Amino acid sequence: MPDLPHLLAFIAAGWLLNLTPGPDVLYVVTNSLRSGVRAGTVAGLGITAGCFVHIFAAAVGVGTLMATSAAAFTVLKYIGAAYLLYLGARMVLSRAAPPADLGKAAAAVTGEHSLKAIFLGGFWTNVLNPKVALFFLAFVPQFIAPGADNKALYFVLLGVLFNLNAIPVNVGWAVAAGWMARRGAVQKGMHWLDRAAGVLFIGFGLKLAFTDAPAVRVGH
Repeated sequence: MPDLPHLLAFIAAGWLLNLTPGPDVLYVVTNSLRSGVRAGTVAGLGITAGCFVHIFAAAVGVGTLMATSAAAFTVLKYIGAAYLLYLGARMVLSRAAPPADLGKAAAAVTGEHSLKAIFLGGFWTNVLNPKVALFFLAFVPQFIAPGADNKALYFVLLGVLFNLNAIPVNVGWAVAAGWMARRGAVQKGMHWLDRAAGVLFIGFGLKLAFTDAPAVRVGH
């Protein structure tokens, strides 16, 4: 494991990276704006669960396969892009709800089925993005000593630490978006916010679809 200064640098870098807007942050914010902090928090937990898949897959070599096999990367890339395009199109084409129904809609999402759907949406948004796996392969090994006896174990431990540190960041995004949603002007423009978020999701999907597999250094 890295010494304390390197460990603190790892944690700080992880927080900064998780604060960077992307599909995951957008998913948390849109769900929190539409349905409240609880929904946004559940969305973040779904994303966290998806990250765990990438961490353990990279540790056992699946991530390395995607980094070195253009075919494997391309298949997952197009599946992930299609899912992001689907989410975006659904938001863009959704009908505006009357202002009086916004509170009812938010209350309805607190049901077990709706929260489960939000959790799974966050999970698949993350799992189907091969760039997340490549990120872990590129970022985490930089903090593992070249002479470490069990690099796979250290990779998992650092990956788990990175993932757990992301939870308060995602909750912070959810709380901030939930606070904004309580403002009257935001509620009146909620449908247009949904459409704007949908356009961004479509943009992320197209960007992913046209991304080439980058050269990744998978370890020291």
